[in-house]
Amino acid sequence: MTYEKGLTEVGDGLYAYLQPDGSWGWSNAGLIVDGASTLLVDTLYDLHLTEQMLAAMRDAEPAAAQIGTLVNTHANGDHCYGNQLVSGARIVASESTAREMPDLPPAAMAALVEQAPNMGALGEFFLRCFGAFDFTGIDLTLPQETFSGELEMRVGDRELRLIEVGPAHTRGDTLVHVIADRVLFTGDILFSGAHPIAWAGPVSNWIAACERILRMDADVLVPGHGPVAGKDEVRELKAYFEYLYEQGALCHAAGMDVMQATRSLSMDRWADWGEAERLAVNVSNIYAELSGEQEPANPLTAFEQMAELARER
Repeated sequence: MTYEKGLTEVGDGLYAYLQPDGSWGWSNAGLIVDGASTLLVDTLYDLHLTEQMLAAMRDAEPAAAQIGTLVNTHANGDHCYGNQLVSGARIVASESTAREMPDLPPAAMAALVEQAPNMGALGEFFLRCFGAFDFTGIDLTLPQETFSGELEMRVGDRELRLIEVGPAHTRGDTLVHVIADRVLFTGDILFSGAHPIAWAGPVSNWIAACERILRMDADVLVPGHGPVAGKDEVRELKAYFEYLYEQGALCHAAGMDVMQATRSLSMDRWADWGEAERLAVNVSNIYAELSGEQEPANPLTAFEQMAELARER
């Protein structure tokens, strides 16, 4: 799906910052401006990319020279590793997001990239996903303010609502709804044109999050990855997870292991979506939920399974 990198206006004083091609690490962010008040939705995976984004925002909106509030939609580094560059901002996230952020610090990612050439096929896959990013010099900057459930905020005269819908993609996924403008920043609850990945789950929560978005007064959706979307993309994501859940339950009952189940799926409907290797993590998550043993995916096992699928495809 072709779209352009950079700042895209999605409403009056509302912007999406997009990073094609939306694959591993190439995330989106958002900017909300009203007069001198500003709110940034997420930072990017490294300092260079985040500074490039902030410069584009300053060029478009002088008020963005001083970001008042930063909301991190979830704990993945491609949505928070650039936090240190938003100096002086009030940083807000869900309690679950704030607790999860330190689990994978930037220094660990830098070490993995350095070690990857000695890790065989797994390292090759890891570099394909993350080798383009520079994880050096990043000081993980955590939220100072947290919430659970919902939080109402204002940016100038604009009314915003932060809505926690995780655990799903991660343990604390948050939506940012600009109510009167009918614009929704979804974080990674919506991957537009790519396979999502259920690091935390349960997948049933993700389906419920899709249903909640479909009930909301929102016409323009800024996804965590991929081009700007609408509710049709949410309906398609919901159908995707419902299909995986239905087929996963059949495979689980038949005694198939995760990789057997993943290989058995007919994914023609979503053949043009990128990162199909993520199916292994999503099926594993569904299996865990069906077994009543819901735990976040083991990252090493997940990447080994995804590397195996990526080689096959």
